[in-house]
Amino acid sequence: MSGRKILVALTGAGISAESGFRTFRDSGGLWEQYSVEDVASIQGWYRNPKLMTDFYNDLRRQLEHAQPNEGHKVLAELEEYFDVRIITQNVDNLHEKAGSHNILHLHGELTKARPVNDDRESKIVDIGYRAMEYGEKNADGETMRPHIVWFGEAVPAITEAARLVRSADIFAVIGSSLVVYPAAGLIHDLRGGTKSYLIDPAEVDVPGWLNFRVIREPASTGVAKMRDELLREYANA
Repeated sequence: MSGRKILVALTGAGISAESGFRTFRDSGGLWEQYSVEDVASIQGWYRNPKLMTDFYNDLRRQLEHAQPNEGHKVLAELEEYFDVRIITQNVDNLHEKAGSHNILHLHGELTKARPVNDDRESKIVDIGYRAMEYGEKNADGETMRPHIVWFGEAVPAITEAARLVRSADIFAVIGSSLVVYPAAGLIHDLRGGTKSYLIDPAEVDVPGWLNFRVIREPASTGVAKMRDELLREYANA
């Protein structure tokens, strides 16, 4: 439907944690067993690719059984009323499982792999939930790695993400601590006067001049509150 308001949502680890998918910021999560440098950096890959391969195989097995929560589902439902675009910092596919259609993954996708030295779209393959073999090669003989953007690497999708944020009529930060850059800097691409929400049970530092409507709740309930407010305001627009 043409003429609908554009709703852009930036989602982070908090929305996935409610689905039982252990994340970097969870206490007691899988990540706590390792340092960021060992399992989430390009330097870690070159030091110990077997550890990295095993680590992401474990995450992939966990993701196979994770299900979207109400936060994911309500965002998908909002496509009936708005042109919803999701920018996610998460590498899971829970937005896809919930039924959302327009998703930009800033940090890659756990269910995909690519050659070590080639991140072209044509080289990215869907591997689903299967385990990667250590030293696995593709048909061209190229060594494969998880399709994840690690610390120390560029974020190719950030330019498209900034464009989406600038296009937003409504913007929502959901479950993101806004401390990981460059994603955290996307809030500075907002046009003046854009209706903006921040949904997170924790206190998140956002510049006051951005005038976010803060809903200090988990995504599973906070996104529903945002939905109700938006439908009251825009349902008959």
